[in-house]
Amino acid sequence: MPVINRVADLQAEIVGWRHDFHRQPELLYDVERTAARVAELLRSFGVDEVVTGIGRTGVVGLIKGRKAGNGRVIGLRADMDALPIIERTGKSYASTVPGKMHACGHDGHTSMLLGAAKYLAETRNFAGTVALIFQPAEEGGAGGRAMVEDGLMERFGIAEVFGLHNMPGIPLGQFAIRPGGIMASTGEFEIVLQSTGGHAAMPNRTADPVVAAAQIVVALQTIVARNVDPLRSAVLTVTTIHGGTTHNVIPREVTLTGTVRTLEKELRTLVEGRLRELVTQLAAAFGVAAEMTIRPGYPVTLNAPEQTAFAAKVAREIVGDAQVADQADGTMAGEDFAYMLEARPGAYIFLGNGDSSALHSDTYDFNDEALPYGVSYWIRLAEMALPLEG
Repeated sequence: MPVINRVADLQAEIVGWRHDFHRQPELLYDVERTAARVAELLRSFGVDEVVTGIGRTGVVGLIKGRKAGNGRVIGLRADMDALPIIERTGKSYASTVPGKMHACGHDGHTSMLLGAAKYLAETRNFAGTVALIFQPAEEGGAGGRAMVEDGLMERFGIAEVFGLHNMPGIPLGQFAIRPGGIMASTGEFEIVLQSTGGHAAMPNRTADPVVAAAQIVVALQTIVARNVDPLRSAVLTVTTIHGGTTHNVIPREVTLTGTVRTLEKELRTLVEGRLRELVTQLAAAFGVAAEMTIRPGYPVTLNAPEQTAFAAKVAREIVGDAQVADQADGTMAGEDFAYMLEARPGAYIFLGNGDSSALHSDTYDFNDEALPYGVSYWIRLAEMALPLEG
């Protein structure tokens, strides 16, 4: 079936919600206005139960179907937070909050799930319960983990959980998904190289942390190139170098920072292990002391095979076989929906945002024409996962 007619009728209203959220972006867990508006709308739709404060500022709405079925509950998740970016879109509904912007489309994600909530509360053409999950702090705050640790799955009896994210570059009206790792694990590292420092004209009298840092940066590029199977995905990037104050002094200290990304847990262990080995050995070779910290970020976003095949089937119901890529490439960006997928089987799918600016750019904007596809996907997913018959 194509985009649901009732969803097309709701388009102007859903766009209105999206533009309102876009004008008033909030960061991390400080999404009080957004969460309050979400809860208000859910109650106005006649959602059976609305619970706030899950994972600090998360919201969960429960909609019961026409039949109890076997009591099965599925979770549908949208994220609510924005980014600390100054918006430069020039839109009439651009951010009114200095230094904050919905540059990743979470305003669209929230609005699509609200549109699905309104339809599902009206029709209830399913057997069981749909849990609508509105999550804070996806952008670096691990709000997904906070909601899981707050008992999200157990409290609401969620058996499976599904997520959706818009993706620039994928044509409007298309979906993309894959089993296994679809978004990467994230990690940050910091390397502090130390020596005694000294006169730049007398380098023989001290070990030079600048030279050591330069050699380490070059050597780290070999970890992925020479330790990771070329058919598997990993990234190690040095992003900052800080050291020194003037042209004629060898500094006491140089600091390097960077990130590690992989689409498999085993690769993360391999890359981080080699990172430690190379830094330790090269620092010793150049006579400098090295202190290294690796801070793990989000885990790999792992799609379960069964739920991935089901999500692709649902997407085909909306846009047809040719518009759904079920063996799509993953991305090395991170996503804290990974914590929910560690807690319950499920799947994360990409929805085309068309030829828009990139995510996290100051000219990005969610494509309002994508709204009906996402809303229809959520509706059909609920109805097909919790069928009234069978």
